[in-house]
Amino acid sequence: MADMAWSSLFVTLTLLSCIPGHNALDLLKAATASNNLPAIPAVQCWCAGYPNQTLCSWPETSQSPPTQYIATYSERHTQSATKQCHLIPPGSSSSALSSGSSNSSGQLWHCHLGDLKLLTDYIINITAVNPVGSSSHLTSFMLEDIVKPDPPIDVRVSPRSSRKLMVVWSPPPTWSNLDIFPLKYQIQYQWENRGTPQSMHLGPFERTRIELGLTPGRTYLVQVCALELLGLGECSNWSSPVKITMPKS
Repeated sequence: MADMAWSSLFVTLTLLSCIPGHNALDLLKAATASNNLPAIPAVQCWCAGYPNQTLCSWPETSQSPPTQYIATYSERHTQSATKQCHLIPPGSSSSALSSGSSNSSGQLWHCHLGDLKLLTDYIINITAVNPVGSSSHLTSFMLEDIVKPDPPIDVRVSPRSSRKLMVVWSPPPTWSNLDIFPLKYQIQYQWENRGTPQSMHLGPFERTRIELGLTPGRTYLVQVCALELLGLGECSNWSSPVKITMPKS
């Protein structure tokens, strides 16, 4: 194997030596520079408000030289024009971002996709560009497959008795078409039993209020997630946990 490596190196140097003057140096520089090509963006796309609140995101790179991005999308099976995806730099407070989404991180690039059609395949191309070259992430999706609402808000809990707990919440404000595309919800509550974590999942429920039967004197953490009524896409991230200790009987 060592002989083969040395032979390969010898052949490369021999070929370069046959190239006169600065041309050989340019080739060597190009070979070295290829290591500085921008990383392929690790893109995630989701629809937080069906059908008009669709975003894609990818991490900011620390590579040198600096990287810029070109984001476009188009319908997959037609000759429709390619559209520019509205780029939102890291740390932006743009109204296009879903304020309740955990994906709205200061270390992420975002792009907002507008005017998407229902039941239509799309192709999105995110290209990272620097002075050395470019790298692209190309993928296809259908809007219905990437639905993911933001978490419910204003989760409140109150004991009704030593064994009954009322949980109340509000839909995510970014889901703006509740009358046309309703949501359903799942409940998760957690507790410790002799030092061992326990949890229970309930639902889905179409209402935003539910009464739970729990154990007196025990402390619980309660969370809610939202899902499109027909089950499109996936459930939202869980809401922030709300802690409650049930009164003793």
